[in-house]
Amino acid sequence: MALTTRLDVRQTQAPVMTPQLQQAIKLLQLSNLELAAFVESELEENPLLEREDAIIEDDSDPAEIVTNSGDDGDAATLTNSDGLGSDEAPLDTDYTNVLQDDPFRSAGGGAPAPRGDSDSLPGIDQTMASEVTLREHLTDQLDLSVADPTDRLIGRALIDSLDERGFLTTPIEEMAEQLGCEISLVERVLETLQAFEPTGVFARDLVECFALQLAERDRLDPAMQAMLDNLDFLTKHDLPGLRRACGVDEEDLIDMLAELKTLDPKPAAAFENTSTEYITADVMMRPKQGGGWEIELNNDTLPRVLVNRAYYAEITSVTREKDDKEFVQERFQAANWLVRALDQRARTILKVATEIIRQQDAFFRLGVAHLKPLILADIAEAVSLHESTISRVTTNKYMATPRGLFELKYFFTTAISSTTDGETHSAESVRHKIKLLIDNESAKSILSDDKIVDMLRGEGVEIARRTVAKYRDSLKIPSSVERRRMKRAAG
Repeated sequence: MALTTRLDVRQTQAPVMTPQLQQAIKLLQLSNLELAAFVESELEENPLLEREDAIIEDDSDPAEIVTNSGDDGDAATLTNSDGLGSDEAPLDTDYTNVLQDDPFRSAGGGAPAPRGDSDSLPGIDQTMASEVTLREHLTDQLDLSVADPTDRLIGRALIDSLDERGFLTTPIEEMAEQLGCEISLVERVLETLQAFEPTGVFARDLVECFALQLAERDRLDPAMQAMLDNLDFLTKHDLPGLRRACGVDEEDLIDMLAELKTLDPKPAAAFENTSTEYITADVMMRPKQGGGWEIELNNDTLPRVLVNRAYYAEITSVTREKDDKEFVQERFQAANWLVRALDQRARTILKVATEIIRQQDAFFRLGVAHLKPLILADIAEAVSLHESTISRVTTNKYMATPRGLFELKYFFTTAISSTTDGETHSAESVRHKIKLLIDNESAKSILSDDKIVDMLRGEGVEIARRTVAKYRDSLKIPSSVERRRMKRAAG
């Protein structure tokens, strides 16, 4: 074998990321706020683009997703015959993959990318103030403190129910009913969230707000609790009555009133002047009469733009210079590209959301304990898209459902095998089962991890003891020995 330098020519096949395709991918992963900012910049730069002020409404019925995509790309219907809650044939298997082919190539060649570098799309930091909002602040703490996806879902619902003071506005019973879970589960998550900063958030009234702040200072003694329970004496300026209710002397009462003045009645006030990131649903779903679901895109979040062909024809007829002609042609192709890209993005979001709803039908009907195991590949195969496309579509995209507002990514969960017919169970639903079993155990019959394994297997869930222990730890539930000791001490 000769050790010499050679120059060989080889022919290989490799995917080519055109500027148009790169921009299409970027559009797909933008949130509705970022997309609106990007479209606004394109409207300012491209004289051939204009807003579609008058949208023609399509009065025809939404397309049946299982059979065809129809002409109305903004709505879809899932009926019981579409195999809700089952694993039937994929939806629209002939749908074109935006990442596999360039859907924006015209007969005259590829349309040029919009002006500027392909990485120059405005980020969220360019369209919003940089201050952290209350929701972001609390969500960061939630993600760090709570590992269980079911608890995180409840936590986000609680965060979204806060008013401008940081008080919880939705009754616990109402939230439990909406999410389809036990009231005790919501109360447990609320207890965790009430330890978040700023201290006092998630209180249900002023008394609880003050109590949380005093407890954090280790000052919530019986006398202070009595003062909080009798604040009406303060409104009446009846200090002797308040002193008697608290069981303290005048000097202690003065000190307690001074400490009361240091408490914050509006713990979220520090976030009042920061920018508020309002989450708007990209997809809307509602129950269909007779069963099934109706799904549609939220038209309020869809930028509507048109190519002004009349203006293009007018300026083309009077343009003489070569550079001017090339500029007009480039702007015309860029405008066409954007209109097609926006349509493709909307149709892809609708298709993915529709399949997620079909796969997670039991969750929407029965609650958080019925989440189905789901991974990106399942949706990708069903709708004939690449996994990376599914990942982009489900990031920062939200769906308004009868059970609340959810990010599309929430519905992807890991799977646990079944002991019977091969059906798998969501890891989150198994955690929920473990939580319910322990919540319902009696002081005389504390469930060991081995006993929980046997009970779950009796329900068709194949699970190892170490997995039960791991899930129990993630729920911050003590071992059976510790629970027995705690209940004996409490009894």
